[in-house]
Amino acid sequence: MAAAADQIDRERRIPEPLIDALHDAGFFRLLLPRSFDGGELDPVTFTLVIEEIARGDASTAWVLCQTAGCSMTAAYVPPDVARDIFGDRRAVMAWGPGPGSRAVVADGGYRVTGTWSFASGGRHATWFGGYCPIYEADGAPRRRPDGSHESRTMLFPASRAQMTDVWRVIGLRGTASDSYSVSDLFVPKAYSMARDDASERRQPGALYCFPIVNLFASGFAGVALAIARACLDDFVALARDKTPRGMSRTLRESAAVQGQVGQCEARLRSSRMLLLQSLETIWRDVGSQGVLSLDQRVTIRLAATNAIQNAKEVVDVVYHAAGGTSVFQ
Repeated sequence: MAAAADQIDRERRIPEPLIDALHDAGFFRLLLPRSFDGGELDPVTFTLVIEEIARGDASTAWVLCQTAGCSMTAAYVPPDVARDIFGDRRAVMAWGPGPGSRAVVADGGYRVTGTWSFASGGRHATWFGGYCPIYEADGAPRRRPDGSHESRTMLFPASRAQMTDVWRVIGLRGTASDSYSVSDLFVPKAYSMARDDASERRQPGALYCFPIVNLFASGFAGVALAIARACLDDFVALARDKTPRGMSRTLRESAAVQGQVGQCEARLRSSRMLLLQSLETIWRDVGSQGVLSLDQRVTIRLAATNAIQNAKEVVDVVYHAAGGTSVFQ
Protein backbone atom coordinates (compact mmCIF):
# COMPACT_ATOMS: atom_id res chain seq x y z
CA MET A 1 0.00 0.00 0.00
CA ALA A 2 2.77 2.44 0.85
CA ALA A 3 4.40 1.72 -2.51
CA ALA A 4 1.12 2.51 -4.29
CA ALA A 5 0.30 5.65 -2.27
CA ASP A 6 1.52 8.14 -4.88
CA GLN A 7 -0.34 6.31 -7.65
CA ILE A 8 -3.52 6.23 -5.54
CA ASP A 9 -3.32 9.98 -4.97
CA ARG A 10 -2.49 10.74 -8.60
CA GLU A 11 -5.16 8.53 -10.18
CA ARG A 12 -7.77 9.14 -7.45
CA ARG A 13 -8.38 5.41 -7.31
CA ILE A 14 -7.06 2.34 -5.55
CA PRO A 15 -5.31 0.36 -8.33
CA GLU A 16 -6.89 -2.94 -9.29
CA PRO A 17 -3.90 -5.11 -8.26
CA LEU A 18 -4.20 -3.69 -4.74
CA ILE A 19 -7.98 -4.16 -4.77
CA ASP A 20 -7.41 -7.79 -5.74
CA ALA A 21 -4.96 -8.26 -2.87
CA LEU A 22 -7.38 -6.67 -0.40
CA HIS A 23 -10.16 -8.98 -1.55
CA ASP A 24 -7.92 -12.02 -1.31
CA ALA A 25 -7.02 -11.09 2.27
CA GLY A 26 -10.67 -10.46 3.23
CA PHE A 27 -10.19 -6.80 4.13
CA PHE A 28 -13.54 -5.78 2.63
CA ARG A 29 -15.29 -8.27 4.94
CA LEU A 30 -13.87 -7.27 8.33
CA LEU A 31 -17.28 -6.57 9.92
CA LEU A 32 -19.38 -8.99 7.88
CA PRO A 33 -20.97 -11.79 9.98
CA ARG A 34 -18.99 -15.02 10.16
CA SER A 35 -22.08 -16.88 8.96
CA PHE A 36 -21.56 -15.14 5.61
CA ASP A 37 -17.80 -15.78 5.51
CA GLY A 38 -16.90 -12.50 7.14
CA GLY A 39 -14.39 -11.53 9.80
CA GLU A 40 -16.89 -10.20 12.40
CA LEU A 41 -14.01 -8.43 14.15
CA ASP A 42 -14.47 -6.83 17.55
CA PRO A 43 -14.29 -3.00 17.55
CA VAL A 44 -10.81 -2.87 19.12
CA THR A 45 -9.25 -5.18 16.55
CA PHE A 46 -11.10 -3.44 13.74
CA THR A 47 -9.77 -0.04 14.80
CA LEU A 48 -6.22 -1.36 15.10
CA VAL A 49 -6.39 -2.98 11.65
CA ILE A 50 -7.68 0.21 10.03
CA GLU A 51 -5.02 2.26 11.83
CA GLU A 52 -2.25 -0.05 10.63
CA ILE A 53 -3.51 0.04 7.04
CA ALA A 54 -3.62 3.85 7.21
CA ARG A 55 0.10 3.84 8.00
CA GLY A 56 0.55 2.54 4.46
CA ASP A 57 -2.14 4.62 2.74
CA ALA A 58 -4.89 6.65 4.37
CA SER A 59 -7.26 6.55 1.38
CA THR A 60 -7.18 2.76 1.32
CA ALA A 61 -7.85 2.58 5.05
CA TRP A 62 -10.74 5.04 4.75
CA VAL A 63 -12.36 2.99 1.98
CA LEU A 64 -11.99 -0.23 3.95
CA CYS A 65 -13.48 1.37 7.06
CA GLN A 66 -16.45 2.75 5.14
CA THR A 67 -17.22 -0.41 3.19
CA ALA A 68 -16.71 -2.63 6.24
CA GLY A 69 -19.27 -0.60 8.15
CA CYS A 70 -21.70 -0.84 5.24
CA SER A 71 -21.31 -4.63 5.22
CA MET A 72 -22.92 -4.73 8.68
CA THR A 73 -26.22 -4.46 6.78
CA ALA A 74 -25.99 -8.25 6.46
CA ALA A 75 -27.06 -8.45 10.11
CA TYR A 76 -30.32 -6.59 9.39
CA VAL A 77 -31.72 -8.27 6.26
CA PRO A 78 -33.08 -11.78 5.65
CA PRO A 79 -30.29 -14.39 5.29
CA ASP A 80 -31.11 -15.09 1.64
CA VAL A 81 -30.81 -11.37 0.86
CA ALA A 82 -27.50 -11.16 2.73
CA ARG A 83 -26.18 -14.12 0.73
CA ASP A 84 -27.35 -12.54 -2.52
CA ILE A 85 -25.47 -9.33 -1.71
CA PHE A 86 -22.36 -10.71 -0.02
CA GLY A 87 -22.15 -14.26 -1.38
CA ASP A 88 -19.55 -13.14 -3.90
CA ARG A 89 -16.16 -12.84 -2.16
CA ARG A 90 -15.59 -9.64 -4.13
CA ALA A 91 -18.80 -8.01 -2.92
CA VAL A 92 -18.45 -4.42 -1.71
CA MET A 93 -21.19 -2.15 -0.41
CA ALA A 94 -20.88 1.63 -0.26
CA TRP A 95 -23.18 4.50 0.59
CA GLY A 96 -23.30 8.16 1.50
CA PRO A 97 -25.76 10.82 2.66
CA GLY A 98 -28.54 11.86 0.30
CA PRO A 99 -30.65 14.84 1.36
CA GLY A 100 -33.73 15.05 -0.81
CA SER A 101 -33.91 11.34 -1.59
CA ARG A 102 -37.25 9.56 -1.20
CA ALA A 103 -38.79 6.10 -1.36
CA VAL A 104 -42.45 5.78 -2.31
CA VAL A 105 -44.37 2.72 -1.14
CA ALA A 106 -45.22 0.37 -4.02
CA ASP A 107 -46.54 -3.17 -4.31
CA GLY A 108 -43.86 -5.41 -2.77
CA GLY A 109 -41.36 -2.65 -2.13
CA TYR A 110 -40.50 0.94 -2.91
CA ARG A 111 -39.88 3.27 -5.87
CA VAL A 112 -36.64 5.07 -5.04
CA THR A 113 -35.31 8.36 -6.36
CA GLY A 114 -32.31 10.23 -5.03
CA THR A 115 -28.71 11.33 -5.22
CA TRP A 116 -26.20 10.38 -2.55
CA SER A 117 -22.72 11.81 -2.08
CA PHE A 118 -19.42 10.97 -0.36
CA ALA A 119 -19.67 7.31 -1.36
CA SER A 120 -16.14 6.28 -0.37
CA GLY A 121 -15.19 3.11 -2.22
CA GLY A 122 -18.09 3.52 -4.60
CA ARG A 123 -15.93 2.94 -7.67
CA HIS A 124 -15.24 -0.57 -6.37
CA ALA A 125 -18.76 -1.26 -5.08
CA THR A 126 -21.04 -4.03 -6.28
CA TRP A 127 -23.98 -2.73 -4.21
CA PHE A 128 -25.09 0.67 -2.96
CA GLY A 129 -27.20 1.71 -0.03
CA GLY A 130 -29.43 4.76 -0.11
CA TYR A 131 -30.99 6.19 3.05
CA CYS A 132 -34.49 7.46 2.28
CA PRO A 133 -37.51 8.87 4.07
CA ILE A 134 -40.59 6.79 3.22
CA TYR A 135 -43.70 8.23 1.57
CA GLU A 136 -47.07 6.63 0.93
CA ALA A 137 -48.33 6.30 -2.64
CA ASP A 138 -50.44 9.43 -2.12
CA GLY A 139 -47.35 11.43 -1.14
CA ALA A 140 -48.00 11.51 2.60
CA PRO A 141 -45.04 10.75 4.88
CA ARG A 142 -45.19 7.28 6.40
CA ARG A 143 -45.18 7.58 10.17
CA ARG A 144 -43.76 5.35 12.86
CA PRO A 145 -45.89 4.50 15.91
CA ASP A 146 -44.26 7.42 17.76
CA GLY A 147 -45.28 9.83 14.99
CA SER A 148 -41.81 10.35 13.51
CA HIS A 149 -41.18 10.09 9.77
CA GLU A 150 -40.08 6.55 8.88
CA SER A 151 -36.80 6.14 6.99
CA ARG A 152 -35.06 3.07 5.60
CA THR A 153 -31.84 2.27 3.78
CA MET A 154 -32.50 0.88 0.31
CA LEU A 155 -30.06 -1.68 -1.08
CA PHE A 156 -29.58 -1.99 -4.84
CA PRO A 157 -26.93 -3.23 -7.31
CA ALA A 158 -24.29 -0.66 -8.21
CA SER A 159 -25.01 -1.38 -11.87
CA ARG A 160 -28.44 0.26 -11.45
CA ALA A 161 -26.98 3.58 -10.31
CA GLN A 162 -25.46 6.46 -12.25
CA MET A 163 -22.14 7.62 -10.80
CA THR A 164 -20.85 11.18 -11.11
CA ASP A 165 -17.16 12.03 -10.75
CA VAL A 166 -17.10 14.86 -8.23
CA TRP A 167 -14.21 13.84 -5.95
CA ARG A 168 -11.57 16.37 -7.01
CA VAL A 169 -10.15 17.30 -3.63
CA ILE A 170 -6.83 17.95 -1.88
CA GLY A 171 -6.84 15.06 0.58
CA LEU A 172 -7.91 11.40 0.70
CA ARG A 173 -8.12 11.65 -3.07
CA GLY A 174 -7.95 7.90 -3.53
CA THR A 175 -11.24 7.27 -1.73
CA ALA A 176 -13.11 8.23 -4.93
CA SER A 177 -15.97 9.45 -2.73
CA ASP A 178 -18.15 10.28 -5.70
CA SER A 179 -21.92 10.74 -6.02
CA TYR A 180 -24.44 8.21 -7.31
CA SER A 181 -28.10 8.49 -8.21
CA VAL A 182 -31.16 6.47 -9.20
CA SER A 183 -34.52 7.56 -10.56
CA ASP A 184 -37.76 5.68 -9.88
CA LEU A 185 -35.85 2.46 -9.16
CA PHE A 186 -37.92 -0.39 -7.72
CA VAL A 187 -36.36 -1.90 -4.57
CA PRO A 188 -38.03 -4.98 -3.03
CA LYS A 189 -38.99 -4.53 0.62
CA ALA A 190 -36.63 -7.33 1.68
CA TYR A 191 -33.75 -5.27 0.25
CA SER A 192 -34.35 -2.45 2.69
CA MET A 193 -33.45 -2.06 6.34
CA ALA A 194 -34.01 0.21 9.32
CA ARG A 195 -30.37 0.80 10.13
CA ASP A 196 -29.40 -0.16 13.70
CA ASP A 197 -33.00 -1.09 14.61
CA ALA A 198 -32.67 -3.93 17.13
CA SER A 199 -36.07 -5.32 16.10
CA GLU A 200 -34.67 -6.07 12.62
CA ARG A 201 -31.33 -7.49 13.74
CA ARG A 202 -30.95 -11.12 12.67
CA GLN A 203 -27.40 -11.88 13.85
CA PRO A 204 -26.65 -12.86 17.48
CA GLY A 205 -23.05 -11.64 17.65
CA ALA A 206 -22.16 -8.92 20.17
CA LEU A 207 -20.70 -6.83 17.33
CA TYR A 208 -24.19 -6.16 15.99
CA CYS A 209 -25.28 -4.57 19.25
CA PHE A 210 -23.07 -1.66 18.13
CA PRO A 211 -24.55 0.96 15.79
CA ILE A 212 -22.82 1.12 12.43
CA VAL A 213 -21.93 4.76 13.11
CA ASN A 214 -19.91 3.72 16.18
CA LEU A 215 -17.74 1.47 14.01
CA PHE A 216 -17.37 4.25 11.44
CA ALA A 217 -16.30 6.65 14.19
CA SER A 218 -13.77 4.24 15.69
CA GLY A 219 -12.25 3.25 12.36
CA PHE A 220 -12.01 6.80 11.04
CA ALA A 221 -10.37 7.80 14.32
CA GLY A 222 -7.78 5.10 13.59
CA VAL A 223 -7.17 6.68 10.18
CA ALA A 224 -6.74 10.13 11.73
CA LEU A 225 -4.35 8.85 14.39
CA ALA A 226 -2.21 7.11 11.77
CA ILE A 227 -2.03 10.26 9.63
CA ALA A 228 -1.04 12.36 12.62
CA ARG A 229 1.55 9.81 13.72
CA ALA A 230 3.14 9.81 10.26
CA CYS A 231 3.22 13.62 10.20
CA LEU A 232 4.77 13.85 13.66
CA ASP A 233 7.39 11.20 12.90
CA ASP A 234 8.29 12.90 9.63
CA PHE A 235 8.63 16.23 11.40
CA VAL A 236 10.93 14.75 14.05
CA ALA A 237 13.13 13.35 11.27
CA LEU A 238 13.14 16.75 9.54
CA ALA A 239 13.95 18.60 12.77
CA ARG A 240 17.16 16.63 13.26
CA ASP A 241 18.83 18.31 10.29
CA LYS A 242 16.86 21.39 9.24
CA THR A 243 18.30 24.75 10.24
CA PRO A 244 15.72 27.46 9.51
CA ARG A 245 16.90 30.48 7.58
CA GLY A 246 18.40 33.11 9.84
CA MET A 247 19.03 30.67 12.69
CA SER A 248 22.21 28.95 13.79
CA ARG A 249 20.69 25.83 15.31
CA THR A 250 18.60 22.97 14.00
CA LEU A 251 14.91 22.73 14.81
CA ARG A 252 15.52 19.90 17.24
CA GLU A 253 17.75 22.17 19.34
CA SER A 254 14.94 24.67 19.86
CA ALA A 255 13.31 24.43 23.28
CA ALA A 256 10.06 25.71 21.79
CA VAL A 257 10.04 22.97 19.15
CA GLN A 258 10.90 20.33 21.75
CA GLY A 259 7.92 21.50 23.81
CA GLN A 260 5.61 21.35 20.80
CA VAL A 261 6.75 17.84 19.92
CA GLY A 262 6.25 16.69 23.50
CA GLN A 263 2.74 18.09 23.63
CA CYS A 264 1.89 16.50 20.29
CA GLU A 265 3.23 13.14 21.43
CA ALA A 266 1.17 13.32 24.62
CA ARG A 267 -1.96 14.23 22.67
CA LEU A 268 -1.60 11.32 20.29
CA ARG A 269 -0.78 8.74 22.93
CA SER A 270 -3.51 9.81 25.34
CA SER A 271 -6.16 10.07 22.61
CA ARG A 272 -5.31 6.65 21.26
CA MET A 273 -5.31 5.13 24.74
CA LEU A 274 -8.71 6.62 25.60
CA LEU A 275 -10.20 5.30 22.37
CA LEU A 276 -8.81 1.77 22.65
CA GLN A 277 -9.47 1.40 26.37
CA SER A 278 -13.03 2.66 25.97
CA LEU A 279 -13.68 0.21 23.15
CA GLU A 280 -12.13 -2.67 25.07
CA THR A 281 -14.13 -2.01 28.24
CA ILE A 282 -17.40 -1.55 26.38
CA TRP A 283 -16.81 -4.62 24.21
CA ARG A 284 -16.27 -6.72 27.32
CA ASP A 285 -19.44 -5.37 28.94
CA VAL A 286 -21.56 -5.90 25.82
CA GLY A 287 -20.24 -9.45 25.52
CA SER A 288 -21.50 -10.28 29.01
CA GLN A 289 -24.70 -8.20 29.02
CA GLY A 290 -25.81 -8.42 25.39
CA VAL A 291 -26.79 -4.77 25.14
CA LEU A 292 -25.08 -1.45 24.38
CA SER A 293 -26.32 1.43 26.52
CA LEU A 294 -26.79 5.03 25.41
CA ASP A 295 -23.98 6.10 27.74
CA GLN A 296 -21.65 3.58 26.10
CA ARG A 297 -22.56 4.86 22.64
CA VAL A 298 -21.78 8.39 23.79
CA THR A 299 -18.45 7.26 25.25
CA ILE A 300 -17.40 5.72 21.93
CA ARG A 301 -18.31 8.85 19.99
CA LEU A 302 -16.57 11.04 22.55
CA ALA A 303 -13.36 9.00 22.44
CA ALA A 304 -13.38 8.80 18.64
CA THR A 305 -14.12 12.50 18.17
CA ASN A 306 -11.45 13.41 20.70
CA ALA A 307 -8.91 11.29 18.82
CA ILE A 308 -9.80 12.87 15.47
CA GLN A 309 -9.69 16.41 16.87
CA ASN A 310 -6.34 15.88 18.58
CA ALA A 311 -4.92 14.26 15.46
CA LYS A 312 -5.98 17.32 13.45
CA GLU A 313 -4.33 19.65 15.94
CA VAL A 314 -1.09 17.65 15.89
CA VAL A 315 -0.95 17.91 12.09
CA ASP A 316 -1.60 21.66 12.30
CA VAL A 317 1.26 22.11 14.79
CA VAL A 318 3.87 20.20 12.80
CA TYR A 319 2.74 21.70 9.48
CA HIS A 320 3.47 25.18 10.77
CA ALA A 321 6.59 24.15 12.66
CA ALA A 322 8.12 22.65 9.51
CA GLY A 323 7.97 26.04 7.80
CA GLY A 324 8.36 26.25 4.04
CA THR A 325 9.15 22.53 3.80
CA SER A 326 5.46 21.77 4.34
CA VAL A 327 4.31 23.26 1.04
CA PHE A 328 6.44 20.95 -1.12
CA GLN A 329 5.40 17.48 -2.23
